[in-house]
Amino acid sequence: MAPATPGAAPAANPPARWQNWSGIQQCQPQRFLVPRDEAVLAQALREAPNGPVRCVGAGHSFTALVPTDQWLVSLDQLSGVSEMAPGKDTVLVQGGTRLAMASRLLDAAGLALRNLPDVDVQSYAGAISTATHGTGMQLPALHADVLGLRLVTARGEVIECNAQQRPDLLAAARVSLGSLGVITQARVRVVPAYSLHRRVWLEPAMQLLERAPELARKHRNFEFYYLPFTGYAAGIAHDIDTSGQVLMPHAADEDVLRDLRRLRDWLGHFPALRRKVAGWAIDPDQKEEAKNRAWRLLATQRPTRFNETEYHVPQEVGVACAKEVIAALEKRNGVYFPMEFRFVAADEAAWLSPFYQRASCSIAVHAAVGEPYDYLVSEIGPLFRKYQGRPHWGKLHDLGAAQLAALYPRWDDFLALRRELDPQGRFLNAHLRKLFGETA
Repeated sequence: MAPATPGAAPAANPPARWQNWSGIQQCQPQRFLVPRDEAVLAQALREAPNGPVRCVGAGHSFTALVPTDQWLVSLDQLSGVSEMAPGKDTVLVQGGTRLAMASRLLDAAGLALRNLPDVDVQSYAGAISTATHGTGMQLPALHADVLGLRLVTARGEVIECNAQQRPDLLAAARVSLGSLGVITQARVRVVPAYSLHRRVWLEPAMQLLERAPELARKHRNFEFYYLPFTGYAAGIAHDIDTSGQVLMPHAADEDVLRDLRRLRDWLGHFPALRRKVAGWAIDPDQKEEAKNRAWRLLATQRPTRFNETEYHVPQEVGVACAKEVIAALEKRNGVYFPMEFRFVAADEAAWLSPFYQRASCSIAVHAAVGEPYDYLVSEIGPLFRKYQGRPHWGKLHDLGAAQLAALYPRWDDFLALRRELDPQGRFLNAHLRKLFGETA
């Protein structure tokens, strides 16, 4: 997609069509902006039309947060990390910095982000704006480590917010779905660089599910993947490693996914036989270990594309909810993608954080690109809602303003602040208007 010159009139020939990572969200913007600095961005917003102005990073959200027929803004040139030095506890991260790049730059300075999600292609601003998270019973989502933000408003004004200046705006802007302004910079809490020891093992699924809370208390990072129609799950635990060793065996994720798909393709119409063959093929004594810097282990490559729904349910009902989701998935013979189960600590940092005042279990269900995925919303979504699940803002769901207002104690406060900052709704597209109940 060729960028237009920042601040210039819309080009006669519109830029190439945009689509997200999985291809289900698309749009044809009139103009694609890649501002070289904050001043150029502010000028462009002052001159922008009234229509939807939306930001885009890696396009790794499955919901329609990005699509607009007006202006699409990329912060790819607003990238980098500064004020790094050994022993520092905060740094400045530019909004367009990809998580992978931030991790590498920090590591070179002897620093690290406290936690990471399982993919790291996202821009930092996009990741916090959708409450992106990793796993760890004592570890909150990324936005909880944001101590201050700079954002450019719909009027082209640059606003700073932190604990001293506009703390209400900081609480709203940490997780804002790009609806308050364009985040250009974040003051982020960091920790000394650290290494992890990863252990992966197979275990009967219901047994591992019952043990999950105990394992999450025991390990710094714990999650598991349920392997449909096998009766097994893969547990993954990470703990701090001080050995100095580096051990990186071949990652088996794609191999397992390929084998699960083959089982589905061969025996999808015979679920009992499919389970039996899987039982013969699976070696419950198979284990994997790895040791390396945290950022090299926590985030992994995802070459196989998919669509996804994910909800965050109260931690005390996580196991019960997962059992119902597994039962529902195995009523569909075409399912083969593993179900992911993670733990996230509660936070008070952001009004629209799905973890606001609530320790949670995050349960994610996937469907391969090119295969039916509507059931993720129509059949799995109601199960999550039964357990008061809050949807991941970047994953498929069909909740509207009334349902969301019942789930978020500070919902009305957020909407009031959004209207104050952007009374014309210039940062709203059709998806956000539905979410926020804005009809004008």
